Parts: sequence; structure tokens; C-alpha cells
Amino acid sequence: MGDIAQFIAMPIDLTDEGFVAGEPFKCASPASAIERAKGYWTILGHAGAIAFVRTGYPDFRTTVLRRFGSVPDELQI
Repeated sequence: MGDIAQFIAMPIDLTDEGFVAGEPFKCASPASAIERAKGYWTILGHAGAIAFVRTGYPDFRTTVLRRFGSVPDELQI
């Protein structure tokens, strides 16, 4: 049985409390997740955005595909 993969783009905003992750958006492919994350940052004006893939169920592994703008290293995704 193959692993389940979810491609996700998520905006990151900067608030008075620090960096806050926005609502994750599921995408159809790695390329679409990267493009949506880039759009969150460049077009919609979020502080940053991240594209990542989660594989496996029920235990999953997260792999970052691309970061745009200000994305803290310790962000829990």
C-alpha cells in the first residue's frame, strides 16, 4: 500500500505575538502548492508562506518544498 501524500500551501503572518500560521490550503500537486505559497507572499502580501508535503497515515512525515518571505525555522507544521 502506498503512502498518502498531501501537498499544502500555508501563509505566515506577523502579529504582535510573533509569527502565526494561517489556514492551510490543500493542493493537487507539489508545483501547485509552491505556486499558491508564492502567491500568498507576493500577491496577497503575507509576511511569508510555505509549501510542504505530508506523507503517510496515521504517522506522517512533513517535508518542506519551498519557503517564501519570512518563515521561522521553528514553525510547527
